[in-house]
Amino acid sequence: METMTIKELDSKEEIRKAYPLMKQLRTHLDEETYLDLVLEAMENDRYKMAVLYDSNKLVAVTGFKPMITLYYGRFVWVCDLVTDVRNRSNGYGRKLLSFVEKWAKEHQYERIALSSGLHRKDAHQFYEEKMDYYIASYVLKKDFHS
Repeated sequence: METMTIKELDSKEEIRKAYPLMKQLRTHLDEETYLDLVLEAMENDRYKMAVLYDSNKLVAVTGFKPMITLYYGRFVWVCDLVTDVRNRSNGYGRKLLSFVEKWAKEHQYERIALSSGLHRKDAHQFYEEKMDYYIASYVLKKDFHS
């Protein structure tokens, strides 16, 4: 019997319940800022969130958005993907990322892209060896400080 289910989040309360798990990846965000950013991104940037439950326990969360650029064409950007640190190596990340891939194909997007911090060697190994992703570029950024 399948105990795993995936649900796209659409209510403020569902998004709030995913915060403790998202906090494991986005450690700089407090709950209020997280909620504000998610709701604004959903409203203005087509950001979507989905969670994976195993036996009704929240074990993984992803945030993604469809985009169009001249470099990638029509693609889905995976903004966030985190499996609860206590539940890693159980196939949850693979299942949730496969859900995003399926969503992208069903909505006629040509590819998926994501960024992963340089220090996250385990994540890189997961993406490359288990999910068949490849390194296509570096992501560079510049922070503006007030």
